[in-house]
Amino acid sequence: MYLSETNSRTKSHLNISNVEPRFGATKLAAGAPHIRAFCECAGLCAIRSILILAVLSALLLIAALPAQAKVKETMLYDFCSIQGDNSCYDGTWPAAGLTSDGAGNFYGMTEEGGAFGYGEVFELSPNGSGGWNETVLYSFTGGADGGFTYYSDVIFDSVGNLYGTTTTGGANGLGVVFELSPVGASWTETVLYSFAGGADGAYPFVGVRMDPAGNLYGTTFGSNFGTPTVFELSPSGGGWTKQVIYSVATSNGAALKMDAAGNIFGVGYSTAFELSPNGNGGWNPTVIHTFTGSPKDGSDPNGTPVLDQAGNLYGTTSEGGTDDEGTVYKLSPGRKGKWTERILHSFKGETKDGGYPFGGIVFDAAGNMYGTTSEGGNYGNQGTVFKLVAPVGRGSYREKVLWNFTQTDGGYPYCSLILDSAGNLYGTTYYGGATGSGVVFEVTP
Repeated sequence: MYLSETNSRTKSHLNISNVEPRFGATKLAAGAPHIRAFCECAGLCAIRSILILAVLSALLLIAALPAQAKVKETMLYDFCSIQGDNSCYDGTWPAAGLTSDGAGNFYGMTEEGGAFGYGEVFELSPNGSGGWNETVLYSFTGGADGGFTYYSDVIFDSVGNLYGTTTTGGANGLGVVFELSPVGASWTETVLYSFAGGADGAYPFVGVRMDPAGNLYGTTFGSNFGTPTVFELSPSGGGWTKQVIYSVATSNGAALKMDAAGNIFGVGYSTAFELSPNGNGGWNPTVIHTFTGSPKDGSDPNGTPVLDQAGNLYGTTSEGGTDDEGTVYKLSPGRKGKWTERILHSFKGETKDGGYPFGGIVFDAAGNMYGTTSEGGNYGNQGTVFKLVAPVGRGSYREKVLWNFTQTDGGYPYCSLILDSAGNLYGTTYYGGATGSGVVFEVTP
């Protein structure tokens, strides 16, 4: 179940401030046909043959364009470098972003691959010689322990356990919430909850979030097997108690965000919503914006929402805007609970700009924003890393494309980004690299 190669780093306990990853999971591109196949098929149908055609087409499209000046991209890890019987032992197709432990190591999941082909949880650590080593912490079997980690990232609790979701597997084949605990040099998995379908929900997608009391929150995709839900898992008597706190057609690429007061924010297929504790163990839902898809608005919101200190909510939509290539939006609270939307950037797509952003945004200390687009760019529509430069005074945000993916260095980034104190950006691409199975990258502006 584990790769023979492991590192010797001693795992340290984490502060509670490290419980939630800085930015959340991502949605797979509505504009990409290999992703639509999954979204339209409740039986989780096979879509990988289209990916192979996409990789071959991308190779033909890559042109000998000038080098991308002043910005450096480095592939920290190229997946499927360890191949076995019909599987990539080290993982394939990472869709979600990374989680940092604060000590320079990254954690994440791949949709497929691992020892059994049903996905894995991995750790990426500096090797001391300028490179990186991958360690597979756990390979899912596709059975009772879960399988296929569509869109899910992982999070830490305060003592170093990891939490996440798988979209299938479990007692009913409809997905699980799991915990991974370090035991010596190995990790042990515990299934915290198996979804049963119907009103209970089915197919959890984007991982979970944890509040200071240790409760977990997440979403289920639903489809014909269950109602789309927002759920809460609470530790109780040595086990976990689950309740559905909101039924909504949630965006299948957007995790939840919790503010300091315990309010939960999320997005559905056409809405942004807030869930507020009612003081009696329940939650009061409020739709704070409905996306219209007009040229002055976005459509299909996704990416984990981000809050600033003033309580404004930011995110991305994969469609809509002036060219129907997606937007970055800002929602601001006003009087009597009314929220106002402002479109900060509309993407142009193709070679003019990126298109179809799915990972949301991340702020630096100066108020600049960074994110990825799953398509567009100068090298065969492979996607970009972008920066929105903070305005001065009452001006507008100005976009700068930091990196255009070429397919050989990664392609189709659906992820959110991690920004370190030196200004370096880290993330994943869904495919690209030597075998087309995805990469972990660093972009140094």
